[in-house]
Amino acid sequence: MKRPLRAWGLILSLGCMLGSAPAQVEEQKPCVPQRVLIKFRSPLAYLHANRIAASWGARVEGGIPQIGVLSLQIPPGVDEKTYADALAQYGAVEFAEPDYIVEPCQVVTPNDPRYNLANMEGWHLARIGCPAAWARTRGHPRVIIAHLDTGIDSGHPDLAGKLVPGWNFYDNNENTQDHFGHGTATAGVIAAATSNGFGIASVAWDCRIMPLRISSPEGSAATGVAAQALVWAADRGARVAVLTYGMTQSQTVRDAARYFMIRARGVVVISAGNGGTADPRPDNPYVITVSGIDPEDRRASWTTYGNAVDLCAPGEQILTTSRSGGFSPMFGTSYSAPIVAGVAALVISVNPSLSGDQIQRILFRSANDLGAPGWDPEYGWGCVNAARAVALARWLPMDRQPPSINFESPASGAPVSGVVQVRVNAYDRSGVYRVQLYYGESLVGTRRVPPYTFTWDSRYAPNGMNTLTAVAQDGAGNIGRADLQIRVDNPVDNHPPTITITSPTEGTILEGTGLVVRVDAQDDVGVVRVELYVNGNHYLSSTTPPFTLRGSTASWQPGAYQLQCRAYDAAGRVGYSQIVTVHKP
Repeated sequence: MKRPLRAWGLILSLGCMLGSAPAQVEEQKPCVPQRVLIKFRSPLAYLHANRIAASWGARVEGGIPQIGVLSLQIPPGVDEKTYADALAQYGAVEFAEPDYIVEPCQVVTPNDPRYNLANMEGWHLARIGCPAAWARTRGHPRVIIAHLDTGIDSGHPDLAGKLVPGWNFYDNNENTQDHFGHGTATAGVIAAATSNGFGIASVAWDCRIMPLRISSPEGSAATGVAAQALVWAADRGARVAVLTYGMTQSQTVRDAARYFMIRARGVVVISAGNGGTADPRPDNPYVITVSGIDPEDRRASWTTYGNAVDLCAPGEQILTTSRSGGFSPMFGTSYSAPIVAGVAALVISVNPSLSGDQIQRILFRSANDLGAPGWDPEYGWGCVNAARAVALARWLPMDRQPPSINFESPASGAPVSGVVQVRVNAYDRSGVYRVQLYYGESLVGTRRVPPYTFTWDSRYAPNGMNTLTAVAQDGAGNIGRADLQIRVDNPVDNHPPTITITSPTEGTILEGTGLVVRVDAQDDVGVVRVELYVNGNHYLSSTTPPFTLRGSTASWQPGAYQLQCRAYDAAGRVGYSQIVTVHKP
């Protein structure tokens, strides 16, 4: 039986490959040697798979019958990628590919200089698990986020080239330049150019932004204009829309968001607002309303919360783009909502077939639960988590493995006294977001970058066995902990501290507005704090030897003032200095 000409052509091309080394156009990913995975379009081909493979110089060595994939052993010395590409040209083949070897997903760290967790620059990205999510996707240029705001500074180095054509709904023209500044700042959070060696990092690196100016020159925006912009964006390919105005209760915006959700198969994300109070109005099911949290995962004091809240996201110290090419730290739900919008864009990037309702459910289900278990009016379903959301969108198992954590020093059971250096080791595949050290219920400190070294003053602890607890949180929100038993052995403190004000002296006339009070504080074990009282009222404190206290007298009225200091030891005993009278001219 004669083979079709198409098959003969493929066999000839394979024969050529066997006799010559393939041209290496790009670096190949590692794969299992001499193995190619193949799937035929027709079930009939599987009846003759052995014969077909033999005609290609290969043989069937196994497969996955449930999904119709066969494993072929190909001749030695042949490039697996080139061989698979040639097989894929055969009309009866649905796909052919090497059996790639993939390392476990690790965190991705962008090279932007203002992504510096030690300085809290980009902390919000680590907090929501972006480094682990970026190992799977940095977004896709086909995923467009409609940005309903005051416009965008298209000339900003971290935003140039990230924009698609938009519209100015206030002036009814194509000029979407930022006239106010708010829009440039919110846009940088979503999709500023990242890992370009400049500026900041963003949530959805490779997604693009559709600038839609809906505001007046003063920065305000009407709900009707916002609704028009949502419809316009849905009709022009946007999959995510972010609205950083508190319009969640507008019926017009509600209907426009419903249109966007169905027409664009996407989601609309809206800021809860910065009123700092509870809003009792009902939820809008067609938008994702976002409240704000601080770096300690607490509801920010300024955020609006209530029945409409679906998710929360970081909203304090968010370093982002500003007009004229700069960068500024910002706060408010105007920055919490863009964070969620960026995560939604990552979700769509790994699974574009999702509907708007499915995207919402993925974001809610993958969030880190905060506050009361389940949904609550302060945090909604919890803090958005990019790593878990992307994994869920790809139908992959979400990271539920807590970080590994242990104490490096001091040793378990070791005697300690005075000020102790505590060193903790922590590791996680999704990246360690932060490590905290606790003594009982008291937080000793927080570290976000290694080495995780803390200073603990054991003089506040009773002599005998005490417990320190280290807690590590990874980028997916999982928490690991370790306890350390140590024996505190401080000298017995039998006497209160002594303290003397050495400067200023009695009768000093204060010059200028600066006040500097120097003391001599002594204790048989150690002084831990010194306080200054002015006319009997607490004014300044210091916990660092030599306990010099510095303040201002700018608000003082002319007259005489009595200064007295108090010194405290770790046992809580207090010593009092003499009273020194000074004069403000």
